[in-house]
Amino acid sequence: MKMKNTSVFDKDINPVLEIASDEDLEALVDYLKTKLSETLTVHESYKLHEPSHSEYADLIAKEVRDMGGNSFANVFRGGEGPSYHEMVCDVAKKIKAPFNKDKSIEDIENAILETILTKALDEMSDEDKQKLMDEMGAKGGLGKGGIATSAFIAIFRSGGFYSYQLTLIIANQIARLILGRGLMLATNATLMRTASILTGPIGWAITGLWTAVDIAGPAYKVTIPCVIHVAMLRKKLNALQCDKCDAMLPDTTMKFCPECGNKVAA
Repeated sequence: MKMKNTSVFDKDINPVLEIASDEDLEALVDYLKTKLSETLTVHESYKLHEPSHSEYADLIAKEVRDMGGNSFANVFRGGEGPSYHEMVCDVAKKIKAPFNKDKSIEDIENAILETILTKALDEMSDEDKQKLMDEMGAKGGLGKGGIATSAFIAIFRSGGFYSYQLTLIIANQIARLILGRGLMLATNATLMRTASILTGPIGWAITGLWTAVDIAGPAYKVTIPCVIHVAMLRKKLNALQCDKCDAMLPDTTMKFCPECGNKVAA
């Protein structure tokens, strides 16, 4: 059992990060390290275990939350940043995503992702949208313009592997923009092909978004990528769980659960 490095726990982020792999946490750590005020790298557990990020996932969760506040305000919170729910609401507000603060963390994350996805899809041709649909393995043809975009949003809202695919594409492009490299997708050729199709449109959408973010201040250059990355990890977790027995599936390409034999829904 891993040692706890901090007593700070937030139900909306800690459970996701504490079962994530070192590779899944790599980009999140790198986002945090772009901020001069970060304190993660001075912690003894980081110095001892890095790059085994899963050994100090609780510290990463705390650091993400701390980035969501500012030093002065955090003093009045007992040294803690805002709750993760508050942080996600703040990001949703900043990118002008329609949301209800009383909804679940997943609902607010989805509002953020849908806002970015819609902007990206609106930049794509009908031909590119159909190609993306084919690469994802989804069934059926698309209408034109807004109808095609609505079809993708419906797929995104349905959850499961398709929703994870679309979120992973967004997270991958943000990593390229902020870190100068994509996420570790090499283990799945289908995901790599799908990600390449949306490189241009999502790149445009995020670049436009970042122009507004730069004006608002440097904190959002860290909090927005972190929130989107955590949303991607949450969707990965949901996509890799058997609907019947709740067993964790080791591979997103699996067709059947190795524990109960249940067919894995796309």
